[in-house]
Amino acid sequence: MPVKCCFHRSTPRETMTWSESVDTLLANKDGLAAFRTFLKSEFSEENIDFWLACEDFKKIKCSAKIAPKAQKIYSEFIQTDAPKEINIDFTTRDHISQIISEPTLKCFDDAQRLIYSLMAKDSFPRFLKSEMYKELLNKQQNGNQKRWLPFL
Repeated sequence: MPVKCCFHRSTPRETMTWSESVDTLLANKDGLAAFRTFLKSEFSEENIDFWLACEDFKKIKCSAKIAPKAQKIYSEFIQTDAPKEINIDFTTRDHISQIISEPTLKCFDDAQRLIYSLMAKDSFPRFLKSEMYKELLNKQQNGNQKRWLPFL
């Protein structure tokens, strides 16, 4: 898959640091965008979308916003046949289904941990081995050499 131009803002050094950990990748705006593009190519972008929705959800300050936002996340990612249904075990899904009527900021924590683990152990290593990531590194390194060594 050709690399999208929106990832070129990171320096080659930053792009290389993405390989240190999934946390480093997710903390970098361009890394997150590149990883999302990769997950989309594997038809599993619902994982990053859910993880990001949970991160956003945990930042809610107004208690009146918790229930509607929780319901939105539940209907989009958790309930059976949801448009972006994530792959979690029955016990976790069932537990969320039971508490969704009175949600807390922690109601998705178990599911988010499962999805994070799936991305860290499965998708992230594949991303690092992907042609997309390799091509991005090569393109940046070649571009960087040309900037510093105009005779190349």
